[in-house]
Amino acid sequence: MKKPAKPGSVFRLRREGGLLGLLMACIGASIGSGWLFGPLYAAQMAGPYAIGSWIIGIAAILLLAIVFAELGPLIPKAGAVVHLANVGNGPIVGNLWSWILFLSYASIAPIEVTALLTYANNYIPVFLVPHTNLVNAEGFWVSVLVLAFIVVLNFMTVQWIFRINSGATLWKILIPLLTAAVFLFSGFHPENFRTGISHGSDSFEGMFAAVATGGVIFSLLGFRHAIDLAGESRNPRRDIPLATIGSVLVTGGIYLVLQAAFIGAVDPADLARTGWLHLNFPGINGPFAALAAAVGAAWLSVVLYLDAFISPAGTALIYTATAARVTLATADTGVFPRILARVNRFGVPWAGLVLLYLVGVLFFLPFPSWQKMVGYIASMTVLSYIIGPVALIQLRKAIPNLERPFTLPMAGVVAPAAFVSGSWIIYWSGVGTLNFMFGTLFVILCLYALWGTIRREPLRTMGWQYMWWIIPYFLVLWAAAWMGPGRLGGLGLITFPEGMVLVALASLVIFRWAVHSSVSDDTMRLYMRSLRSSGAGAP
Repeated sequence: MKKPAKPGSVFRLRREGGLLGLLMACIGASIGSGWLFGPLYAAQMAGPYAIGSWIIGIAAILLLAIVFAELGPLIPKAGAVVHLANVGNGPIVGNLWSWILFLSYASIAPIEVTALLTYANNYIPVFLVPHTNLVNAEGFWVSVLVLAFIVVLNFMTVQWIFRINSGATLWKILIPLLTAAVFLFSGFHPENFRTGISHGSDSFEGMFAAVATGGVIFSLLGFRHAIDLAGESRNPRRDIPLATIGSVLVTGGIYLVLQAAFIGAVDPADLARTGWLHLNFPGINGPFAALAAAVGAAWLSVVLYLDAFISPAGTALIYTATAARVTLATADTGVFPRILARVNRFGVPWAGLVLLYLVGVLFFLPFPSWQKMVGYIASMTVLSYIIGPVALIQLRKAIPNLERPFTLPMAGVVAPAAFVSGSWIIYWSGVGTLNFMFGTLFVILCLYALWGTIRREPLRTMGWQYMWWIIPYFLVLWAAAWMGPGRLGGLGLITFPEGMVLVALASLVIFRWAVHSSVSDDTMRLYMRSLRSSGAGAP
């Protein structure tokens, strides 16, 4: 295994982030376009069971978050998750996971900018193609300019990014809670929680599907920013565990209240006419604003349209910051060109920001709707994070006496449970999303194999012997969805619960396979020693 590359410049990241900044970064990243659209799509897919979707999503993400609460402080460097994929799994797995992470991060800011224009199109109807959610020519160029503004802001030091984000996040916490309070006290219909369940088992299955593709997981992934910004934390030993776990609990609570308020605010007459699946009303590009007008709170609609700029823009700002650090880490490990590891005198990875802008512009081309894109990206991100439970057990085995600022209790149970829950989320995303994800990863693997052949690099040096568990893992997930019910795009050969049992059993077997397919203990110890003594330094 290669050692991490030396920094690409004489400048280094600055340790200027405190606990409040990290916590606000995580919360601010979670409350973006997800709160503006997620409750609607979750309700369309699951009706009142959408409350269960958020509970399941919170539990699943909390399992992953507590795993990374132990792992994060062990590698207090920017883009720590990229390094974790390389610690015990060899070059090809590390490279593949680096690409997964980069793609999942690089797409978030463009998605948030698109959401911003989608809401803005309600009062400036010039950004979208009529009767669609696709940006037109004018919307494309406005998106390009807005993204450029967000990238330019990221050239400031991380301390200023934290300050801007903290102010925006206070607003982003207040407005969703204010909205929920208005709905609960101005037009709440408790009967919606009883009479709205009109599809029986379909709604029950939709509860799980909404976790992956209804915006639930997409809205809860903000915890990872504490890990990605670890290289700029003043006290990563204390702050990373508190920020990762605390952010999931805070944002999860906000989303639960919002979803309940949304369900109760819908007019029962609309439900009687359309049901949850076809729920629609004027201003569908701004569901909360439309509901606010419907319950007689027109003033709140104005506030929500203002928030529809602040929330997505704030999330895009913090995701761009962390995506630049992930890009730096991929260059630091040798996956991307060394120039992308360059940091300017303000401690900003400027080369990564330039790349992210160029890639981000591509996402403004006519891609699918917000809902489909967040389904792709959320599932891709969860896939990137299931390497964490594997790395945790590998490190426990290889370096049992390593000083751990936070030690996860019952790791032998929690880590495989986190792996299974992540696998379920990917399974729930359905055949269409899996085709997109695994097709992309297959192309990356083929290109990597071709590059190794051109360079005449031996298979063992490339690390193929450490990655064979990945192929059956991907095949099991895809086969379970393909044989599963029609809601997942499957053939209906097995029921939804049978598919979950199949995925769980296979995941437990493959988890053990992955743990024992690691590089040698000596190699892991050497790699960790290099990480903790180079670059940004140890805590």
